[in-house]
Amino acid sequence: MKRFAPSVRVSLAITTAAMALAAMPAAAQEDQPSAAHGDEIVVTAQKREQNLQDVPVSISVVSGEAMQQQGAASLTDYAGYVPGLQVTTTGTPGQTTITLRGVAPLTASQTVGIYLDDAPVGSSAIYNRGGQFSLDLLPYDIERVEVLRGPQGTLYGASSIGGLLKYVTVTPSTSTFSVKGGVEGFGINGAGDLGWAGQTMFNAPLVQGKLGVTGSFAWRKTPGFVGSVNNASLDDQNDYEQIGGRVALLWQASDRLSARLTAIYQDIDSDGNGIYAADLTGKRLGDGKSYNNYVPESFKNELQYYAATLDYDFGGVTATSTTTHSTTHATQLQDATYSFGVLFPLLTGGAIAPGLTPFEINLGLKKWTQEVRLASASGGSFEWLVGGFYTDEKSSNSQLVRSYDMAGNAIPALDPLATVGLPATYKEYAVFGNATLRFGERLELTGGVRWARNEQTFRQISEGAIVPSANDPGESQEDVFTWSVSPQFHLNDDAMLYGRVATGYRPGGPNVIVPNVPPSVDSDSLTNYEVGFKADLAGRAVTIDVAAFYMDWKDIQVTRAFGGVSGQANGGKAVSKGVEGSLYIRPASGLTLALTGSYTDAKLSEDVPEISGADGDALPAVPKFSGSARLDYHAELSGDLSADFGVGVRHASSRLSLVESDPLAARATAYTAVDLNASLNIGEHWKLRAYARNLLDDDGELSRSTLTNGLNEPSFLQITPLQPRTIGVAFDLSF
Repeated sequence: MKRFAPSVRVSLAITTAAMALAAMPAAAQEDQPSAAHGDEIVVTAQKREQNLQDVPVSISVVSGEAMQQQGAASLTDYAGYVPGLQVTTTGTPGQTTITLRGVAPLTASQTVGIYLDDAPVGSSAIYNRGGQFSLDLLPYDIERVEVLRGPQGTLYGASSIGGLLKYVTVTPSTSTFSVKGGVEGFGINGAGDLGWAGQTMFNAPLVQGKLGVTGSFAWRKTPGFVGSVNNASLDDQNDYEQIGGRVALLWQASDRLSARLTAIYQDIDSDGNGIYAADLTGKRLGDGKSYNNYVPESFKNELQYYAATLDYDFGGVTATSTTTHSTTHATQLQDATYSFGVLFPLLTGGAIAPGLTPFEINLGLKKWTQEVRLASASGGSFEWLVGGFYTDEKSSNSQLVRSYDMAGNAIPALDPLATVGLPATYKEYAVFGNATLRFGERLELTGGVRWARNEQTFRQISEGAIVPSANDPGESQEDVFTWSVSPQFHLNDDAMLYGRVATGYRPGGPNVIVPNVPPSVDSDSLTNYEVGFKADLAGRAVTIDVAAFYMDWKDIQVTRAFGGVSGQANGGKAVSKGVEGSLYIRPASGLTLALTGSYTDAKLSEDVPEISGADGDALPAVPKFSGSARLDYHAELSGDLSADFGVGVRHASSRLSLVESDPLAARATAYTAVDLNASLNIGEHWKLRAYARNLLDDDGELSRSTLTNGLNEPSFLQITPLQPRTIGVAFDLSF
């Protein structure tokens, strides 16, 4: 079975150190003039608008404009410029695991919460693989992405023990008409075809000052560059197509009342994974850019998201209601030939030779959320916010393993090898509050609490040649309390010291039903201790943001095999500690320098035999050091011409696939990638862009893992490479 991405599925097997100058929270990522001149960056990380430098949380912000300027099309393209953010993927968007501050998921459920505007997306249940299929939106029509490091359990609830990633979309304007669009062509070194992309967006005031609508559509076709040593028809198999669209309507009914309706659609369709294969010594197969699959490993992920937000200002108190409904459906085809094809002779006494075993996984999710908040006005000596939250999820997880001979014919005696269904429901009720008390002009104290209850049901349905027959229900209930405290001391109007102690949790749930397995797994919890410093110096020519953290993680959820079935267990403790920061320098008009980085030491703090872990083992998917440097320059040329130039370098040290003592652990190599971008702006309406990502074609790795066969014997290594050198040109038009 594949070890590169821990999964909670029925197993079909038989058995502070150096200070790192880190990514400028918002400004280091911005290419627009406001950031270049050090103007304030406004975020909603604490569910009210605040200047980024006034928030007692370690935050980075990446603007949509900066992503477009740099040619970034997915999380992996810009994660390297955000300190502490690591993305593990199989090479296509949507098959993505996100890690912050070393809190790596050791199961398939997420440790980093994903929000789309004001609501969570993805499943909270432990069997719907929310941590392996994190939302990866096309960055077009995105105002910004906020990355909050450390647990956010008080304001954002479950599954944000490592932090939060929040997509903020563009708000419709009720007064301005605008249209923009663009086309793009790009090439990837080693790919058989060129890639193409196109996007368009409009905003129109339907009733001046009262009613406005915005809409967008984006399409991207990315060519593949991975072949197969076993099937010549699978050349360039990791190509994918991604489309997305959004429509939003804003009604400003009065000075007090506003309503916003949003609909978002995204579809990702991939023919295969961007994975290389290597033998157990690390020697890559074939031309070094090949996999050894026999059947396609396609992937499709569709999202539909609908939201309604109402705001009413009572005068000093604002009420906000956000209602969302989302559906997601993911289909993943894996080639399990190496895992289970070897079992055919064992299962039939030698009568049937090894064969092909396609493994199909279908995941579905329907999710409702409702949040209601009351918040005081900002800026007084006492600010407060209280709210309630409810979510109702219905999820499905169906798995089918077929058995074919090498010619592709079904084998009646063994087909199917297994069918598994894991339908589940998840309901959560929560109330929360947050308050800030100011003692004069220098000292502030912010605190928050949240109580939540989740109720879950689950059914295990299975049959086949290599799994036990079952049709059994399970259920669980759990109450969880989280809190946070953050003192702040303002040295002056432009410099602040802060501390933060905060807790978070990831929900447990009912377990698979086999002998000697606990009927449910408890939530795991994390306590974060943090100190930080933020400052704007020399008239905002220099911006500093640095934080040191220590995080205590308890009752870690892990995947464990019980007599042929993979279930969940709580196993042990871990500690993650480190330093992250940012230095953003504007030495001259139009010139900006951003240095980014983080140092993370994340280790088990006791033995965890369930995952072959020993006290002191490094956690997987966590580089000890990652960092970046960017230099951006805006130049006014003659007439109405201007130009932008940028160069960036991003680096990540090596990472493990599993805990260090696991005999199947593999270590991905470090990488250092160089990126370039340039644009020529012709007046206010025309722009020509060019970019290069991984210009020097660094052959580093995003992940490396060991694949085992059905007897749990190592077979070969799977390597997800850094995307090879990618060069693109684009033309944009706006008016």
